[in-house]
Amino acid sequence: MKTITKILLCLIALSLVDTLIPIPIIGVILIYVLFQKPDWFRELVTEIYGT
Repeated sequence: MKTITKILLCLIALSLVDTLIPIPIIGVILIYVLFQKPDWFRELVTEIYGT
């Protein structure tokens, strides 16, 4: 499965959860990524943009 397909499926799943539960899950993940800077996010960005 391509990376863009995985990202799209994850975003769709997160948006469905976000509509069912009134907690902004995507916003919480964004805050986590901004403050913790996890390795998986850096690898994902490198895979997408191919630097």
